[in-house]
Amino acid sequence: MARTDEAAERSRTDGARFAREVATKEKRKIKGRRERERGPLFYVGMFGIVGWSVAVPTVLGIFLGWLIDRRWPGGVSWTLTLMLLGVVLGCVNAWLWVRRASRRDD
Repeated sequence: MARTDEAAERSRTDGARFAREVATKEKRKIKGRRERERGPLFYVGMFGIVGWSVAVPTVLGIFLGWLIDRRWPGGVSWTLTLMLLGVVLGCVNAWLWVRRASRRDD
């Protein structure tokens, strides 16, 4: 009787292991199909979007700082200050965008 119980238990664990292996391979295959559809242009586009998301706030900061410096000259360079603020905001924006895009792929 003990042999039958051992065989039944081994059969159940083998079946569970097989099911996990099949599920893992299926997920890998689906992910591979999804990523295969993305060509190099997708990644070039992503690079461009990240670049624009940093460049636009930086240029806006420079322009706004230049206007402030021209209108109200003083000891502080608002052009440099707002340029740095634009770079920081752009980098945070790009990081959030890439993080959100990578979560969708998982």
